[in-house]
Amino acid sequence: GMSVSERQQTAKLLNTISQGRSVVVIEHDMEFVKDIAHKVTVLHQGKVLAEGRMEVVQANEKVIEVYLGH
Repeated sequence: GMSVSERQQTAKLLNTISQGRSVVVIEHDMEFVKDIAHKVTVLHQGKVLAEGRMEVVQANEKVIEVYLGH
């Protein structure tokens, strides 16, 4: 429910505070995740389905099948 401005400010804050530490963010807005994530983990039914850089995860056939229905 954040505005575009709030989302940008939150991404900036998370990028600042994550320097030198791990931060876990659970989010479904992939554009927001692209702005903050160095590593993405996709869960399905409580198990890791895919993990890695955003572009690798988005191209993963299992992720596409489970979340996009292809």
